[in-house]
Amino acid sequence: MRTWKREPLPRGRLFAVLARRRGLVQGDDVKKHRFIPFAVAACLLFHAPAGGAAAPGWLDDYHKAQEEAKASHKLLLLNFTGSDWCGWCIRLDQNVFSQSDFKDYASKNLVLLELDFPRPGGSRWEGQTAELKKQNLDLARQYNVYGFPTLIVLDGNGQKLWQYEGYLQGTELIAQLDKLRKG
Repeated sequence: MRTWKREPLPRGRLFAVLARRRGLVQGDDVKKHRFIPFAVAACLLFHAPAGGAAAPGWLDDYHKAQEEAKASHKLLLLNFTGSDWCGWCIRLDQNVFSQSDFKDYASKNLVLLELDFPRPGGSRWEGQTAELKKQNLDLARQYNVYGFPTLIVLDGNGQKLWQYEGYLQGTELIAQLDKLRKG
């Protein structure tokens, strides 16, 4: 009995075989379209979200956020998070901060500040500047943050109104924020 040794396909050939099987190209068209996998890879690479960037709608600069809160007469919500390793932080982002009810409320009443403590060595960690890491650590020390997620609400003058460590449902959080806003 004869055994066949299977050799791995070169990447370009692998993409060509897959493209042919999926019906994306036919016959000699594969040679014409060899650049497609590389173009797709380049698009994914250059359009990937920046590692250190705050989520859309969230600021990451404390001083800018404080100025904006004061100028707009809004409350400042600080979210101390471990965005890529803390299960409750990820859940809070997905189940509360990403929901339209919270986004609508926040756009009218809050300035949002994300203070992220990502996993060292991860892409988010590498994407943060040394100044941002220092700012986040200094604020965590200033407000005695010992766990994640921790939410802190400041008024426009920087006075702490409320601090909560842990997960809150969206309706509970909005009710608490509304109570603080109304005084």
